[in-house]
This record gives sequence, structure tokens and C-alpha cells, in this order.
Amino acid sequence: MNRNKILIVDDDPVIVKTLSMKLESAGYKVLSAVDGSEAIATTRKEKPSLILLDINFPNDVGVAWDGFGIIAWLQRIHEGKGITPVIVISGGEASKYKDRSLAAGAIAYLQKPINNEEMLDLIRKTLSADADKPAKA
Repeated sequence: MNRNKILIVDDDPVIVKTLSMKLESAGYKVLSAVDGSEAIATTRKEKPSLILLDINFPNDVGVAWDGFGIIAWLQRIHEGKGITPVIVISGGEASKYKDRSLAAGAIAYLQKPINNEEMLDLIRKTLSADADKPAKA
């Protein structure tokens, strides 16, 4: 069985666990990352079909990543190859982050707490639409 891989990037272990259980029960293979560096490494290695991405992360030692930095990195690394679809998930103010997330390249913005049925429907539609696109050379 060829299961789509979904990468959850969030520093909150409760969010990661909750989303993982919901996605796994829907038949997806789930990967997770707690910060930008881990998200980049996992994306390079595992090539997920879709990324659920938080915007805000605590400052860590070294490079300070936020969700917008991760989206920008994905756009640079995948130039000409098609970008892994990103759905932003945030507990921050929607008025502050939604438009900026979409302008940065996210395909959608979901406010925490996440409506699981809305999330699963959006993921199914996105991955179905991607499967219908012709492969790029």
C-alpha cells in the first residue's frame, strides 16, 4: 500500500500526537518535526506529500526559524520541481497570520484548535488534485 506521507511541524507534543493519531487512522504515514532545522532535514530525507506547519516556534540556538522561513526555504529548494503543499496551522491571531501565510505560498490556513474533519477533507482534496497533475520532468 502506497501511503502518502504527511509531515507535522509543531513544537507542541500534544498537537503532534493528536494530529498524528487522526492522520494515521485516516491511512496516512505521519512524520513529525519540532523546529525548522528538523523540518528541513525531514523534508529532504522523507519527501512528504504534504506539510502541516505551525508558524511560531521558540527561539533555539543557532538559526531562528518560523513557519514563513520554512515556506521560503521549500520554495528555494524545490524551484522548478513543484512545491510540497503546505497547510499552515496556528493558534495565533488569524487576522495576523492567514493572509501572510497564503501570500507566502501556503495553500490553506487552519486555526487551532483544528477541526479534524475540515483538515482531513482539505488534505484529501489537495493530495487528490496533486495526483491528477501531470508529472514534471
